[in-house]
Amino acid sequence: MARPLRIEYSGAIYHVTCRGNERKGIFRDDHDRKRFLEILKISREIYSIEIFSYVLMKNHFHIMLQTLLGNLGEFMQHFNICYTSSFNRRHRRTGHLYQGRYKSILIDSEQYLSMVSRYIHLNPVRIKSMRKRPEQEKLNYLINYRWSSLAGFINKRNMEGLINYESALSDYGGVNTEGRREYKKQIYSDITEGLELKDKILEQQILGSKKFVEWLRKNIIKKGRDRKCPPSGKLQKYRTRKSIINAIQKETGSSIEAIKKKRGTLRQIVMDLLYRLGGLKGREIGEMFGVDYSTVSIGRKRLRQKIQKDGEIKKLLYRIEARLSKLKTR
Repeated sequence: MARPLRIEYSGAIYHVTCRGNERKGIFRDDHDRKRFLEILKISREIYSIEIFSYVLMKNHFHIMLQTLLGNLGEFMQHFNICYTSSFNRRHRRTGHLYQGRYKSILIDSEQYLSMVSRYIHLNPVRIKSMRKRPEQEKLNYLINYRWSSLAGFINKRNMEGLINYESALSDYGGVNTEGRREYKKQIYSDITEGLELKDKILEQQILGSKKFVEWLRKNIIKKGRDRKCPPSGKLQKYRTRKSIINAIQKETGSSIEAIKKKRGTLRQIVMDLLYRLGGLKGREIGEMFGVDYSTVSIGRKRLRQKIQKDGEIKKLLYRIEARLSKLKTR
């Protein structure tokens, strides 16, 4: 039986899972879990990925994410290789960590985004040892489960910079006290009534309406296309230099000439977006700004450090990327 084609396009949202080889653990302690999230954060920034929710179990993980560049394959290859290398070095082992390639389900966000988020968050109480526990005990266990994004959905104090909470909480009133309360109520309802997605998946890899499937066929999936996964180079779609500069100018009100003259965050943002979303090399970007390619690399690194400390810079970068995600790729 042929493997289903990886459907990749700009703005696509997926539920991604990956299991340990021979069902063995992919985390041996909290150090591994912390390192996993660190690598996820770095990979997210490199490949322009938006993370909506996650959960880390003993021998597998679940992540719901969006690819702004239609580059799921490249992102997952980088992310899984980096974590496997880190795990193997630390535990002095060799060989595969995961059981085959990752599994991805393409999501119709208008209909299923918040449902998939809840499904992911329910995983810690779906294990055998938790099945017969009282509902309230299960809810408390989920809220206090350390290796899940759920805590940030329930309590503002537990929010983490890695996660986009707005999208999943929008169905419940938004990122406010009422929205969080309603999300928590729905989690409790899912515990008592159950929540399954398998029977809703179409064509092995799509969670969406028939209308969504038809849209994919018409706009994304080419007729007669080979069902083998195409080369990753053909899936990577870059923005033009002009479109990136225009998006930055519209969002910030600063011209590219003014940005070039002044060192600082805006210049670092231009360099970073031209590299990640424009596909330009450090040398090419350096020539634009009259600097060495190493200066470009250092500037991008400093920008990532600023993003971790300054939420406003992160929001600005996200707004620019959101503008670009609506444009056609070349």
